[in-house]
Amino acid sequence: MAKKSAAKIPKRKGEFTYRGYTVSQLKEMSLEEFAQLLPARQRRSLLRGLSEESKKVLEKIRKGKREIRTHRRDMIIIPEMIGTTIYVHNGGRPQTKSESEIKAYHRVDITPEMLGHYLGEFALTRKRVVHGSAGVGATRSSRFVPLK
Repeated sequence: MAKKSAAKIPKRKGEFTYRGYTVSQLKEMSLEEFAQLLPARQRRSLLRGLSEESKKVLEKIRKGKREIRTHRRDMIIIPEMIGTTIYVHNGGRPQTKSESEIKAYHRVDITPEMLGHYLGEFALTRKRVVHGSAGVGATRSSRFVPLK
């Protein structure tokens, strides 16, 4: 029986291109040139300038740090980030013990397909709801269940 991998990466035919440019060409571009290839919302954000916190994260990437922890969910993925691992926080401060399991840093390995997306898109903030069984008095039929 073959073992299934948790993160299944689709196979791509040939080299990845973003709007007709290869990854190596994108890495050589300036931030302003790359911004011209992005959709309007992301282009506007980059052209208005990066925040101080976003600049700090970029400096860590440029220094060659491979694993970075950040709360910057609104940061746009640019070509410099490809190949790094960024741990993105998925929410605010934990209030209860059960919530501390939900609010944590999620590992995001940056691939070329993620260019132009926000970091927050890859660290979901909501947990899937799992309902328990109904208690006594929860339904009309539970009136007829004997109570020992």
